[in-house]
Amino acid sequence: LFGAVEFYDKARAAGVKPIIGCELYVAHGARTDKTRTADGKGAYDHLVVLARNREGYRNLMRLSSAGYLEGFHYKPRIDKELLARHAEGLLCLSACLRGEVPQLVLAGDMDGAKNAAGWYRDLFGPEFYYFEIQDHGIPDERTVAEGLLALGEKMGIPVVATNDCHYLAREDSEAHEVLLCIQTGKTMKDADRFRFATDQVYVKSPQEMEALFAGAPEAIRNSLAVAEKCDLTLDTERVQLPEFPLPPEFTGPRLKLHLEFEQKP
Repeated sequence: LFGAVEFYDKARAAGVKPIIGCELYVAHGARTDKTRTADGKGAYDHLVVLARNREGYRNLMRLSSAGYLEGFHYKPRIDKELLARHAEGLLCLSACLRGEVPQLVLAGDMDGAKNAAGWYRDLFGPEFYYFEIQDHGIPDERTVAEGLLALGEKMGIPVVATNDCHYLAREDSEAHEVLLCIQTGKTMKDADRFRFATDQVYVKSPQEMEALFAGAPEAIRNSLAVAEKCDLTLDTERVQLPEFPLPPEFTGPRLKLHLEFEQKP
């Protein structure tokens, strides 16, 4: 979100509809709980939210800020209580393999997946909650896709096809690995270095996506439906500053005295 306004302006200037959103990290419990898990990190699930309008954009900023200021534990995290307070104007996708619902499907807990999906659907509304399916050549993704397609049909939840995009073209995969080595202090020869399990996380063409999801054409069509439901416009023509309430000692004559003091060389 740090570059959202710049992205918005450049997309509009190029005649492209900007869709602004964020992949959030949702803590398994309260966002204020900083207890370490067995791997020494904080437990969380992924969740994708997109701003449908200005209210959604405001809520997106509130969620992101609270994730850093209140829930930071290895990652900026929110929780379901916070999400429930700031869901208005947002469209939600169930996220990648690391999402709550996909994780439950992968574990074979379809009842748990149904309950979790029902919570999100009721929160965002049936028009604005989608199961997200992906295929980067990872077998678990196909297992999850089959489960989500079946569950979506039973629950009336639409399914949308997406693709993780970490670089522009497939041939950029090796350069991306080098960057990951620089980020993590490893070399390409390190067997235990952090790396992606696939070279498919690039911006795929419509034809590639249609071929990948030939068995679920509605998931391709729904990518357009999602885009049409996101209609955010920002007022970038004027400077906008937040309201900041001042304590009593910084109002009236004492405020004037303080300002005069600050202006002296």
